[in-house]
Amino acid sequence: MELKEIGPWAYIIGVVIALLAGFAMPGNAMVALALGVLGLIVGLLNITDKEVQLFLVASIAFIVGASSLGGVLEGLFAAVPVVGIGAALVAALQYMVAFTAPAAAIVGLLALYKLSKD
Repeated sequence: MELKEIGPWAYIIGVVIALLAGFAMPGNAMVALALGVLGLIVGLLNITDKEVQLFLVASIAFIVGASSLGGVLEGLFAAVPVVGIGAALVAALQYMVAFTAPAAAIVGLLALYKLSKD
């Protein structure tokens, strides 16, 4: 497997793990750590110079939106209990944030470095 193929696979694997773990293992620190490492890999290997601005804007929008939606879902499903699906959805969103935030951080740091170098 070539280096350029690792980034897209890391993204796909990260999304699948986040969604499945949200339902199977909510609140697991090891899952969050693994997703963070995959996020770093995605940030380092998957984002080109042309994609930096769009990726950072999309990451910020997703992190803020997912965090807000998580709070809304917690409140909604606390009022209307539905066999734990609310907690699983919130956990899946939290895992997605744990996956996206390190990627956004590394891309942001690389962008700042490139800006300061010029």
